[in-house]
Amino acid sequence: MKFAIALFSAAHAPSSRRALLFAQAALAGGHEIVRLFFYQDGVYNASASVVTPQDEQDLPKQWRAFVTEHQLDGVVCIAAALRRGVLNEEEAQRYQREAVAVGAPWELSGLGQLHDAVQDAGRLICFGGA
Repeated sequence: MKFAIALFSAAHAPSSRRALLFAQAALAGGHEIVRLFFYQDGVYNASASVVTPQDEQDLPKQWRAFVTEHQLDGVVCIAAALRRGVLNEEEAQRYQREAVAVGAPWELSGLGQLHDAVQDAGRLICFGGA
């Protein structure tokens, strides 16, 4: 089965951990992940600026390691990221901001990337959101 996974919740939310566990289980079960799409507060899962308390799991770090290890397509919605100050180098320069929070393996791109992933996948699985 091919999955597209969309994550709408921030890194401290339980659904972010469930999304990661689902993605790990999907690959372990021989399935394919077409794309991971981080939208709304889910963009914080791709931020290198999130500081996790020592007694909690560092989900942004775990997501980064997971995407890197499995060479997955991790897309962060650019509109949601800009609204939340989660910028890559290019957007930080464009908007004259000093803080860069997103780098490899993440890609900032538009909502069309989610649409494309849904076309390629057998299932869209969403975590978090209202």
